[in-house]
Amino acid sequence: MRIIDTHTHIYDAAFDADRDAVVRRAREAGVGQVLLPNEDSGSYAAMRATQAAYPDFCRVMLGVHPTSVNEQWRREMEFFDDHIGDPGWTAVGEIGLDLYWDKSFLPQQKQVFEHQLAAAVEKGLPVSIHSREAFAETIASLRRFDAGRLRGVIHAFSGGAEQAREYSRLGDFYFGIGGVSTYKNARFVEQLPMVGLDRIVLETDAPYLTPVPMRGHRNEPAYLVHVAGRLAQVFGLDAETVAETTSQNAEKLFF
Repeated sequence: MRIIDTHTHIYDAAFDADRDAVVRRAREAGVGQVLLPNEDSGSYAAMRATQAAYPDFCRVMLGVHPTSVNEQWRREMEFFDDHIGDPGWTAVGEIGLDLYWDKSFLPQQKQVFEHQLAAAVEKGLPVSIHSREAFAETIASLRRFDAGRLRGVIHAFSGGAEQAREYSRLGDFYFGIGGVSTYKNARFVEQLPMVGLDRIVLETDAPYLTPVPMRGHRNEPAYLVHVAGRLAQVFGLDAETVAETTSQNAEKLFF
């Protein structure tokens, strides 16, 4: 089985004690590469150090996470602007809008999001979009850009087929599916065949959103086999086909 984890934070402090073992287990499970989304200036050094430690395993993104947009948002944008010209970025991410935790910085979130979208278009890079309780606002921002020049992944997608179609009208978007798809209340998975396996990529968002049957433990890339297994049930395919197809999708988008 060949798997690409398109969104994982294995540079997080939650992995400091056993990162080598985490990478080893991932490789043993078939995970050949992982993509590391940046959160803000505070996560940058750890992300880069992890990439340097596993250069054939990790690819990196640059971005400002919406929950990092606060009183220091201008400083974060300066950091982004200072580094977006550096070579080696796989994507711009993790960027987007989040109205779950805090709505008070929505205008700034929108400004930061659209600034990073513009940078991605200018650089010809895909984006990794975080949208939590902000579908309408995210769509409004995407509409400000040329759909022919936008491409990327809607991270942690849990919407239905109509939401997927709306995103697809605004750019060449894929949909990141992870551990949430294995939860009992994850009704959105029933509509994934209407989205199409050719539009899906796999992700963990580790150390978060651990799939069943490992729920309650720290998530890690090796657990993507459980997500592949769940999607195999949904699509009526074997897990190896799901893993290979989604890996090919990731390569088309990011590599």
